[in-house]
Amino acid sequence: MPDPFDTDYVNLTSPAVAHYLIAPSDEDDLPVRPRAIYVNTAGTAVLQDNDGEAVTYALAAGTVLSIRPTRVLATGTTAQLVAWY
Repeated sequence: MPDPFDTDYVNLTSPAVAHYLIAPSDEDDLPVRPRAIYVNTAGTAVLQDNDGEAVTYALAAGTVLSIRPTRVLATGTTAQLVAWY
């Protein structure tokens, strides 16, 4: 299909061009660091940043998080999350 925006510069304010279902892990970083996270199913998510700081979030379905975590921990995460990048 033709994409008239294919040559546009992609940055953090442009729409995501790909996505994947996040598999939380206590040991492994995300395979691709997302530009945002979509909450598919409500629950909690434990997100870890560059410095290793982990914070638990209570999330409603349909929420979009403007955060770029390095890891989503399995321990404490009950929400189903989708990474947008």
